Amino acid sequence: MASRNYEEEEDRSIRLQVAELHKLEEARGSNDTVFDLRSSIEKGDSGETADAASVSSATAFRSKSTTPAPEKQLTLFALQLAILEKTATGIGTLGFIWATVVLLGGFAITLDGSDFWFITIILLIEGARIFSRSHELEWQHQATWTIAGVGISSFRALRSTSASLLRCLRIRSRETTTTVTRDSEAATWRKNSSEVPLLPYARWFFISSAVSRLLYWLQLLSATACVALSSYKLVRHNYGDVHKGDTDKRNRQSALNIFYSLALAEALLFLAEKAYWEWRVSVCNLLENVTRECEFGATGLVSIKRFFYDSYSKCVNGSIFDGLKMDIVSFGMELLGSNSSDEQLIGARILRQFAVSERYSEETLEKIGINFPVVERLVEMLNWKDLQEEEIRRSAAEILSKLAGKKQNSLRVAGISGAMESISSLLESTRSSGEAPDEIGEKKVFHEHDLHYDFCRFNNLGLLILKKLAKDHDNCGKLGNTRGLLPKIIDFTHVDQVLLWEENAEVARSQVLTLKRSLQLVKMLASTTGHTGKCLRREISEIVFTVSNVRDVLRHGGRYPKLQKLGIGILTNLALDTEARERIGGTGGVLKELFNIFFKTHGDDGNQGCVRIAAGEAIAMLVLESKGNCLHALRLGVMGRLVEALEVPLIRVNAARVLRNLCLYSGDDCFHELKFVRAAAPTVLKSITSEDNKLQEVMVGLAAQVFRFMSPEDSCYVFMDSGIRRRELAYSLVSILRKHDKPAIKVPRIRRFAIELAVWMMEDDMENNVAVFRELGLEKELEKVLETTAELENFDVFSGTVGVSRHSRTVHSLAELALKILEDN
Repeated sequence: MASRNYEEEEDRSIRLQVAELHKLEEARGSNDTVFDLRSSIEKGDSGETADAASVSSATAFRSKSTTPAPEKQLTLFALQLAILEKTATGIGTLGFIWATVVLLGGFAITLDGSDFWFITIILLIEGARIFSRSHELEWQHQATWTIAGVGISSFRALRSTSASLLRCLRIRSRETTTTVTRDSEAATWRKNSSEVPLLPYARWFFISSAVSRLLYWLQLLSATACVALSSYKLVRHNYGDVHKGDTDKRNRQSALNIFYSLALAEALLFLAEKAYWEWRVSVCNLLENVTRECEFGATGLVSIKRFFYDSYSKCVNGSIFDGLKMDIVSFGMELLGSNSSDEQLIGARILRQFAVSERYSEETLEKIGINFPVVERLVEMLNWKDLQEEEIRRSAAEILSKLAGKKQNSLRVAGISGAMESISSLLESTRSSGEAPDEIGEKKVFHEHDLHYDFCRFNNLGLLILKKLAKDHDNCGKLGNTRGLLPKIIDFTHVDQVLLWEENAEVARSQVLTLKRSLQLVKMLASTTGHTGKCLRREISEIVFTVSNVRDVLRHGGRYPKLQKLGIGILTNLALDTEARERIGGTGGVLKELFNIFFKTHGDDGNQGCVRIAAGEAIAMLVLESKGNCLHALRLGVMGRLVEALEVPLIRVNAARVLRNLCLYSGDDCFHELKFVRAAAPTVLKSITSEDNKLQEVMVGLAAQVFRFMSPEDSCYVFMDSGIRRRELAYSLVSILRKHDKPAIKVPRIRRFAIELAVWMMEDDMENNVAVFRELGLEKELEKVLETTAELENFDVFSGTVGVSRHSRTVHSLAELALKILEDN
């Protein structure tokens, strides 16, 4: 169930919010791209909008504030029992004092023979009952000791409920033990520890469970005998004759009535306590109901019973209100720090269940997060690799995966010394990309006992924890500085074609989940901003398996467009680094696969449409300032299809970006290959008048480069074919400058591109176009540009708020050039 929970969570975490064409247009036109300014680190892969997040937070708050704690039923029950127990104990103490001091001390000689023996027997059986009640708890403790969590030696008092409840608990405990310890000899011993004989002979009688049942029934028989004896004497009232003038026996009758009444009251209260206990536990099924309300599984009854006994013990041994102060989360945290593996297992199970529960996770994670020793303990448990401690380690990992989802808690986790190394220990791969050079490609050798270890699940949990930690910028740097961690993460991005085409296989789904999370994590690290991001991109790209692994995902991941989109996002962010850009382009098949996805027309649903948009952005990024990648792209013969893509609304923005970069960075020796771009000129001119600012920006930028490949005569034919006059184009350019009277964050290059195209028009037909621009007021708009220029207009690519690829000429110098042309002519 836990595995299904975190798989469903992960599916939600990368669910795309775009499902229809108009939403794809919004995604295309948004500013969440390396070509646009972003105010912070990429939102991540959660896919949640701010509204969805706020709704989720509000729902969690309501759940936290209105959901009663299920364990309060147990603490209240323990309080009620403690009141009866202490009342009975107080009456019994008074009766014992009365008997020993008043009766046996003051009237021992004058008591009737039957009364003397009745009092003696009552005191003896009451003493036996008190003794058996005290020690029965210890035997009961041993009788229910299983690897499922029973056997906590630190409990001060444990009480039996009934033989039927005991049998039920033992059956459940044995079932759990059989499941957990199937192949472990040590665990088998611990499973049978409740049946350890005290003597080599008389095995049945001296096993702990039999002794606990014997002591339980001894208490009931003692209390029943006490009721019978006391009632008999109070009814018969035969205390012997008191002769006239016999002052020694004058108060004997009253003293005996008081004693028998006290003994009867104590025994009845004890039996009432037992009856109430049996009714609530056996008839009302209190423990089972609380277990079900806490959403515990088959092993939960043991944890709930342990919590109840501890609460009851505190009420009995201290103030009756001490148990009310207990809560099950604090109880679990206390057990987590124990030296007993059984107690640790109970604590881990309790905290894991409450951490993953939608009803209780908010408050549980808050309590755990502010308890630094508990967080340290959880991190320490990640290093426990013994097969017998597998469930403890898995529970600790699941708790931390939930804890890391809160920013403040993620900082606490990452701030623990050695935390990243501990989380890294969860990752175990069969490939060894992080080993020494002579060991690359070798398979990891697993020992026989490792065959039963769930490495795949630990890999998924480790990647999930790291992914949540990576949402914080500072944590990304710590991940990059952790020795051997990045190669491990990259190793999980390796995929075989068989896996991605496997259908309806549980193992395949688990491995695909591992692949998905590793790709998400790499993408988040590669998209980190600032100096940290620059170092991370360099380190990731220098790992020899990175690009080839992503290429295989693009090549074989047709059935998983979300995985392809993640891989493309990795390439796009890595390409922010100049050297990485060349490595990616130099890896065989990467550009080809990106173009194949970009031009793919069938199956163009929401997910595939987003993948096509992402592929176009990646291509545009790879050919930016890279002559080698431009030449590689041209050799693929894609110019004609890129021109055709300008007519496709879904991908025309990125198609225009790719064409512009090819024209700008291919070099003059590629003029022949680029001559086909002239066919795009009419489409480009028509799109300049679009109301879509983003489309207008890229088309103006492409137009400024397209006309470089035309003679004046060719440009005249283009204007004639498009039906747009030069004056109309000039008016559009001036309107753009007038509309964007200051740098625009969403379209930071639109003023630059408009000035570039205006300069070309004036140089192409200086006599006519200069006069037109003067008439339209270009000079005034250029002066405004000179007064409002900003650094963001001088870059082609942005990593957060940092410009990465600076233009060769500033907007200020372009505006001055245009003004000079206007003044000189």
